[in-house]
Amino acid sequence: MKKKRIPKTRERLTQGELDLLEMLWREGPVSLSQAHAAFGSPIGYTTVQTRLNRMVDKKVVKKSKSRPALYQAAVSKEEIVESDLGLLLSRVSEGKVVPLVAHLVQDRDLSATEIEAIRELIDNAEAEMEKGKTAKKRSVSSKNKRSRS
Repeated sequence: MKKKRIPKTRERLTQGELDLLEMLWREGPVSLSQAHAAFGSPIGYTTVQTRLNRMVDKKVVKKSKSRPALYQAAVSKEEIVESDLGLLLSRVSEGKVVPLVAHLVQDRDLSATEIEAIRELIDNAEAEMEKGKTAKKRSVSSKNKRSRS
């Protein structure tokens, strides 16, 4: 399992923008009127338009050049989660994982399933770390062999 790099932190999205992204992930490309109808919240047409256009500026939504313009998510849910967690990590624990995980684990009642999932994540991280050490050793030994030749 290759580690993903957390993307550069972007501007945090508002709850209203996240709600619109949820709708776009669910519905796919939609016109402004379709977005307003599908949004399911009693907000005005121009409010939806303003939010979508701000999201285009933030590069999290794409707007087609066709008429009527179609809006679609330019980022995946996973990218938003990664970015928000990266932002949270940098803000609350100076980029360190352990204090954040410790807080989450110590202040909640975890189910056996959650504890097992955490153990599996740690096991996978340890396995990846060992693979990395093995690969580095192989690389160093092959360099040494070449330098002796």
